[in-house]
Amino acid sequence: MNDSNQSVQSTEMQKRTKLLGWWTGGWVLTMAITNFGPKFIWDYNEVFSIISILVNLAIGAGMIIANRDHIRCMDEMQQKIQLEAMALSLGSGLIIGMAYSNLDVTNVIPADAEISHLAMIMVAAYAVGIYKGTRKYG
Repeated sequence: MNDSNQSVQSTEMQKRTKLLGWWTGGWVLTMAITNFGPKFIWDYNEVFSIISILVNLAIGAGMIIANRDHIRCMDEMQQKIQLEAMALSLGSGLIIGMAYSNLDVTNVIPADAEISHLAMIMVAAYAVGIYKGTRKYG
């Protein structure tokens, strides 16, 4: 690949990374509004809660598309690292999440299983996958 193609690819990657960052930031912001808005902003008004959830879902869909486009812009090695990290995250989330749910259902643990705990496990698994993939292929 010549310098011109690398420059175009680098510029496109920067554009996609910024776009993904904006979508992710928007999703996090709407998630916070959806979670804290009922208590602090709209006094548990069901209509506002439904609207905020729908906006969060729409921005989440935009974030998914931006992530897909970001990955498509990567070279094959970077795509392989992402694929392996996402597989680790999905597998860990599914297996650990179901076991965690079973611990709750069977009353082995005293507290309720919370989805936020599962999200943290998946994020940690993804980070480990990116780290290991970068060390392996990078």
